[in-house]
Amino acid sequence: MSGSQNYINHVALVLDASSSMSHLSGKVVEVADQQIAYLARRSQELDQETRVTVYVFSNQVECVVYDKDVLRMPSLQEVYRTGGMTALLAATLKSQHELAQTAQLYGDHSFLTFVLTDGQENASHRCPGTPSKKPGELVRAVASMIETQAENWTLAVLVPDQMGKREAMQYGFPKDNIAIWDATSTQGLQEAGQVIREATEKFMVGRTKGIRGSRAVFSTGADVVNSDTIKAAGLEPADPAQYRLVPVARDAAIREWVVESGQDYRTGCAFYELTKSEKIQARKQVAVLEKKSDHVYTGPEARALLGLPDAEVRIKPDHNDDFTIFVQSTSVNRKLVPNTRLLIMT
Repeated sequence: MSGSQNYINHVALVLDASSSMSHLSGKVVEVADQQIAYLARRSQELDQETRVTVYVFSNQVECVVYDKDVLRMPSLQEVYRTGGMTALLAATLKSQHELAQTAQLYGDHSFLTFVLTDGQENASHRCPGTPSKKPGELVRAVASMIETQAENWTLAVLVPDQMGKREAMQYGFPKDNIAIWDATSTQGLQEAGQVIREATEKFMVGRTKGIRGSRAVFSTGADVVNSDTIKAAGLEPADPAQYRLVPVARDAAIREWVVESGQDYRTGCAFYELTKSEKIQARKQVAVLEKKSDHVYTGPEARALLGLPDAEVRIKPDHNDDFTIFVQSTSVNRKLVPNTRLLIMT
C-alpha cells in the first residue's frame, strides 16, 4: 500500500486532575511538557510522525488537546487544573473510544496511551457520558475494551501503590503495562516521567522494527520474548557456525573459560547468561537464546526486542521457559555462574 512505511504515532496522556493532585500540579505540567519535547525530538530523529492527545479527569473527563502535531504542541500550563474526585474508569473508556475514531487511512498507525493517577477510582459512576452507573459494569466494560483492542494499541497505567496495581489488573490492564509511582513527592513524579519516557523510547524504536503494540511496555527482560515478538522484531537466527555454547561447570573467570574451550579471548567475543538483575550499558550487545533449538538471535534488533533504550538501563532475567538472555562481557575477569552456559561468538 502506498505510504505504508509512513509511521504515525498517536500518543495520549490521560492525567488525573483530582484534588489530591493539587500539590503536584506544577510538576505535572513540567513532566508532561518534558515528555512532549522528548517526543518531538525523537519523532524527528526516527522520522516518525507523532500526534498528541491529552485528557484530564476528576469528576468528569475532558479532552484538552486532540491528535495535535507534536511539533506544534503548547504547554499544558493553560489546561491542567485540579479539583474533584477520580473518574479513572470513565477516563480510560472515553480516551480509548474517542481515539478509536481517529482516521487510520494510509501509513502505519499505532496508538500509545499513558494513564497517570494518584488514587483509586471513585467517581466514574457519576460521570456524564459513562455507559453504566454501576461500578461492576464499568469495570467489565473497561476489561472487555482492553481485551478486544487491536494489536496496534498499547494502553498503560501508572498507579500509586500495590493496591492500585491490583485494581488495574482487575480492570484488564496487562500486568507489564502497569507501573507504580511515588505520588507523595515531586521527585516521585519526575521519576514517573522517566519511566514513561523509557517506555516511549522502547515503543518508538520497536516501531522501526515492525512492532506495532505492546502488552509489556514497562518491562525490560526475558518476559517480553516469545516467538511472536521475535518475528515482529524481524530477528533471524545467527549462523550456528558463528557461535558456540559452552557449559559452565565451575566458578571461574570468563577469559579462562574462553581459552579453555580452545579459542583466543578477544574483548566482546563472549556473552554470559543473565542470572540476576543488573545494569546494561548502551554499547553492550545482547543475545537471545531459544532453549529448545539453541538458536541465537543478536544484533540491534535483540536490544530493541528486550526494550533496551540507547542508554544504561537495569534489566532483569525474569522467568522464561523458552528463552534465555545473554549479555556481552567487556571484562576479562567476570566470574561466571556454575550451571549456566557461556556463548562465544567465533
